[in-house]
Amino acid sequence: MPSALRVARVLHATRAEGPHLRSAIWVQGCSIRCKGCINPHLFTERGGTLREVGDIIAEAQQHEVEGITLIGGEPFDQAAAGADLAEAAQAAGLGVLTFTGYTMESLQNRDPDAARLIDATDLLVDGPYREDEPETERALIGSANQRFIHLSARYEDYDPVWAPNRVDVRIHPDGTVELGGFLDSENLREFSAQSGLLRRRGS
Repeated sequence: MPSALRVARVLHATRAEGPHLRSAIWVQGCSIRCKGCINPHLFTERGGTLREVGDIIAEAQQHEVEGITLIGGEPFDQAAAGADLAEAAQAAGLGVLTFTGYTMESLQNRDPDAARLIDATDLLVDGPYREDEPETERALIGSANQRFIHLSARYEDYDPVWAPNRVDVRIHPDGTVELGGFLDSENLREFSAQSGLLRRRGS
């Protein structure tokens, strides 16, 4: 029976977390804890919400996405539930993009659940974030050591060198803001400055 995944948040129908229209799932908890990570609030296993795999896939289908992106946090720290989610996505005809701070080599002999998650992933982005090796050309990643590993032909045409980084900003009626996508420190400062200007104009 599919298990529940501890999730920090889910963002449906975004183009900022991989190729095509996607549902992005940020898992809660990361044992790697890379220095300089942009999501340190996801390190702890506490917090987040337990979400049923079937519910996440049903919501993704309602938004007519092409695939899901598993990000974190660290998906392989919840390999059993992550594999259940990825397998359910594949059964529903959705592609799977998985980010991990582990290397592919270290995962291959880790455990059966890690193997299941790898088998249900179309494109794996692997490797820890290293703040002293900033990536300047490829989309979606922060450091030059990280790799795009195609495990199926589904996203073989996706080239992170030519794919622009996108930011998905959603302002809800209650005033809360959701942000998806990747910005380096320079672009984040520019975005923050522009956001401040927009707030002043709108006030």
